[in-house]
Amino acid sequence: MNLFTKDGKVLTRKDVMNLSPLIMAFIGDSVYDLFIRTNISAKGNRPINKIHRECVKYVKASSQSEILKNLYDIFDEEEKDIIRRGRNVKSATIPKHAGIEEYRLATAFEALLGYLYLLGRYDRLDEILNYALNYNINEG
Repeated sequence: MNLFTKDGKVLTRKDVMNLSPLIMAFIGDSVYDLFIRTNISAKGNRPINKIHRECVKYVKASSQSEILKNLYDIFDEEEKDIIRRGRNVKSATIPKHAGIEEYRLATAFEALLGYLYLLGRYDRLDEILNYALNYNINEG
């Protein structure tokens, strides 16, 4: 699957690097949410409110923050650079259910996921998403 710029050209690494980390996090949030919802739903039919509560355990800022901290050693320097950019970006949004540090780390995690998705690095994205899923299963 190719992603395109507004003038119809295939998105390049330079295009992605020129995006705000908040844009990468915006995309990464959707990627992560869909991955979690798909995996939780695949466990079988249950009431939607139970599925939703289980998904929230994975996608809340505190969980994403813990995942990032515990997986940090698996990231290469390029990925750590994206994480730093995502962590340091100032957001106009104030977190409701997380501390500012947790929120920034969650944003960094989402930025990394968005970055990998936008570059089409789906194998690496899948690897990290599965680490995150297994971390949560083992911890939560």
